[in-house]
Amino acid sequence: MKNIDAYTHLRGESIYLDDIPLIQGTLYGAAFGSPVAHGVITSLDTSEATAHPGVVRIFTYKDIPGENQIGGIVPDEPLLADHEVHFCGMPVAFVVAESIDAARAAVKKIKVAIEPLRVITDPREAQALGELIIPPRTFQLGNTDQAWQQCAHIFEGRADTNGQEHLYIETQGAYAVPQEHNALKVYSSTQGPTAVQRAVSRVTGLPMHLVEVEVNRLGGGFGGKEDQANTWAALCALAAHHLKRPVKYSLHRMEDMAMTGKRHPYSADFKIGLNAELKIMAYEVTFYQNAGAAADLSPAVMERTLFHCTNSYFVPHVKATAYSCRTNLPPNTAFRGFGGPQGMFMIESAIAQAAEAIGVDAAVIQERNLLQTGDEFPYGQKAQSEAPECWNKATGLYNLTTLRKQVDAFNTTNKWHKKGLACMPVCFGISFTKTLMNQARSLVHVYTDGSVGITTGAVEMGQGVNTKILQVAANTFSIHPDRIKIHSTNTFKIANTSPSAASATADLNGKATLLACTAIADRLRKMAAEELSVAINAITLQDEFVWVNGMKTDRDWKSLVMAGHTKRIGLSEHAHYATPDIHFDATREKGHPFAYHVYGTGIIGVTVDCLRGTYTVDSVKVVHDFGSSMNTAVDIGQIEGGIVQGIGWMTMEEVVYDKEGRLRSNALSTYKVPDIYSVPKEIAIDFLQTPHDNLAIFRSKAVGEPPLMYGIGAYFALRNAIRAFNKKGHFPFDAPMTPEKVLMALYATPQEGTIPPHEETSKHLAVDK
Repeated sequence: MKNIDAYTHLRGESIYLDDIPLIQGTLYGAAFGSPVAHGVITSLDTSEATAHPGVVRIFTYKDIPGENQIGGIVPDEPLLADHEVHFCGMPVAFVVAESIDAARAAVKKIKVAIEPLRVITDPREAQALGELIIPPRTFQLGNTDQAWQQCAHIFEGRADTNGQEHLYIETQGAYAVPQEHNALKVYSSTQGPTAVQRAVSRVTGLPMHLVEVEVNRLGGGFGGKEDQANTWAALCALAAHHLKRPVKYSLHRMEDMAMTGKRHPYSADFKIGLNAELKIMAYEVTFYQNAGAAADLSPAVMERTLFHCTNSYFVPHVKATAYSCRTNLPPNTAFRGFGGPQGMFMIESAIAQAAEAIGVDAAVIQERNLLQTGDEFPYGQKAQSEAPECWNKATGLYNLTTLRKQVDAFNTTNKWHKKGLACMPVCFGISFTKTLMNQARSLVHVYTDGSVGITTGAVEMGQGVNTKILQVAANTFSIHPDRIKIHSTNTFKIANTSPSAASATADLNGKATLLACTAIADRLRKMAAEELSVAINAITLQDEFVWVNGMKTDRDWKSLVMAGHTKRIGLSEHAHYATPDIHFDATREKGHPFAYHVYGTGIIGVTVDCLRGTYTVDSVKVVHDFGSSMNTAVDIGQIEGGIVQGIGWMTMEEVVYDKEGRLRSNALSTYKVPDIYSVPKEIAIDFLQTPHDNLAIFRSKAVGEPPLMYGIGAYFALRNAIRAFNKKGHFPFDAPMTPEKVLMALYATPQEGTIPPHEETSKHLAVDK
């Protein structure tokens, strides 16, 4: 089945926030952000800005009738700065004017005096100073202190990953419209409608039943609109509440980049021990998470890092500790993978360091330590593992042995170009790790003409979740998809929603839809059975007709529905689904937090120009554990996008803040993302069809986040290509592997991380130039 939005997307008819017809009298907002990263506000002068033509009002924290607080997990994030600012771009005032141009012009006339305080941008520095969002957490399995004695090889090192800009095509934004009885309706570009509803309620002082949040679709989210959409919705709602006029604010791209948080940068220290057979016996790791100036979702992201600290491997003795460190950067937030990729990168770095020192291919260590069914994760859950199956199929299907020989032959015959190859196994848990968030509801109406309307808590942001939910209904009722419409996400229709995140959206909302549709279908089947004087088990719905004992009757779907209505049978259902069997005890750091895991293996090949430091990703060949895919077109699209986004994070996407906390990579001229020329020349995807039952909707495993981790393999493929050119050079595990870093690593010495090219190479550079 095709993505149901493809037609309107192609024709430019899909409705996003900026496409909503404006109500007469709409005003426009723009935020004034702090020009410094940390300091005390000594004066704020808005007089000149207020006098600017078209300005209606400028709001500060003094105008908030409710609570000046939008922090979710930890209440540490003011909506508008009161006495202190904590990061560059922190909203200090909100200008509302008759036009967006007037609002932005007025912002430039606001004057603020700030007495500077110490600026921290390094998480290790923050940890040393005790600047932590929450207390540190540790996951343990076995006893690492005793396990080191069993190890023939022990290695210690450090690894670092940078942040990543979400760069959703549609920037952050909201449109707040006053309603009667002092209520508000907020159109928001958010992954978490209920989170926005709570934030608006908190700031305005209105109860949640007076705050309606509607989301038609997003132009991308990737986690960046899970919590961070709250700010802009709350600002618009605050102004609309006071002025009794609609207020809209869609951020300019550079505003969005400067004022919002990114993927969390991490720094980590690791220690890994292997026995003589290259089995990993012990692994210790300490993570320093750069949370930014407020908690946002950092505690949950840090937790997921711990959950994924051993990736696809069984390690009998593990000690993983994580610190969520408060710095003076915009609060970092969820990003596809949600802390998992950072944890995986660290253990892959540890394996790479061990392999390089021992003199074996990292794939040898990877393969020997893959999870088997029944192995225990550090958090206590037992694995139902597809890791060996994915690895064996990938290495066989794509002929890893031949690929290695081709790389070796190329490197032998080419002096100034080198190829690299790396394998990247993936194991990613599916569920919100906060158990209470694993619930969803679906409202299904069957109308008397046989058409069906469905509303769930799922937010469509390009991942195809509406298509899958529609498939659930079409399959359950056995009717044509054209009879079904998925309506916008709305907090008055579906309350208390979990955000569309954690790759759990299709499972949670799809299962709720299945329950609702099944309840209605069962009522209609019972009525048909009574009409035909047969047992209900003899009745099935198939191809828009009622069938009895496998024989088609003349009762079609439309007449069946009308008959049900005539007999006063309920044709609507509001169903609730809660993922069974999951639990986690944070006091012991043990439990069963995931409904299931997704596995896979990627083989990534690259070519490096050893004169320039530039490179190409030649191929990504993947065997992915889909379970039993219900929509291969949607799933392949998700995997391809995830792979490229992961490669971008690991290679060219470099977030740069200066020591004063100012974003330097603040535009698309200074922040590079993969374009059509830098994506892999070949992406091959093969489905691992598994017979095991799982808790996924129709056994179709989630594909939102797991594929991003294949991109990590590009980093190690580049590292292998560099080592083919510079066998003795020492260079750190520091992602992203930008062309600049590649060039320096190509000519690094054994003692130093970077040196200029040696004399012979300089001659070649001159000739080439």
